[in-house]
Amino acid sequence: MDAESQTAAAPRPEIESETALARMLDYPLLKPELTDTHVHEGCTLAISYGIAAVVVRPCDVDIAARALRGTGVAVAAAAGFPHGNSTTAAKLYEARDLVRRGATEVEFVMNIGKLISRHFPYIETELVQASKACHEGGAILKVIIETAYLAEDLKLIACKIAKRASADYVSTSTGFAPKGYTSGDLELIYRKLRGRAKMKAGHGIQKLDQALDVYQRGADRIGTLHPGELLASWRERRRQAEDEQRSATAPVLS
Repeated sequence: MDAESQTAAAPRPEIESETALARMLDYPLLKPELTDTHVHEGCTLAISYGIAAVVVRPCDVDIAARALRGTGVAVAAAAGFPHGNSTTAAKLYEARDLVRRGATEVEFVMNIGKLISRHFPYIETELVQASKACHEGGAILKVIIETAYLAEDLKLIACKIAKRASADYVSTSTGFAPKGYTSGDLELIYRKLRGRAKMKAGHGIQKLDQALDVYQRGADRIGTLHPGELLASWRERRRQAEDEQRSATAPVLS
């Protein structure tokens, strides 16, 4: 095993607190049927949980920016969603417009068809421009590569291009593909990105054990529709651990 693989396989430090777990969670509000009321309610929930970001549709950035201003919860917005197949000019305009409206994170979908067609210069040129647009506006760039559609070599190439473009994160999934990522996808992406960009497990986390597992596989952000349930499970697990510790250290009365 080479040094890179050994480093990637090393256990990560345990998540120290409920707050630390919350600050890893992204709450997606991307379903097409969501109303303005749903978006407002989602932002209110995100504030109460103290999570990292709410991910909204482009049309909802203004709502989210007003609702989340000054709360510490970031406004993340999707660009080129969900397949990345708009023209480069349209996607770049969208990214700049989202940042202008208040998004501090842009989830930019890599053009899946162009990647599978192996038009790598096209992909890299687009991402370099997207990175420049986001960073000049003070926003971070999270590139979604949609692992469900990609062979292993294309996953590696997608990560390489994202690194070369100075992306801040590579995200695995939109949630709109027929399936999500695998554990192997996470390990491969983490190994490829280590030290140059962070990884987001983009979809499908419902249980605390899943969240802890993807964290150990390298994810620094976790997309979940169930932040409240994850945090409640964390509190319950900590309570049980504290009860067991008290029982173990209690004096035995004869």
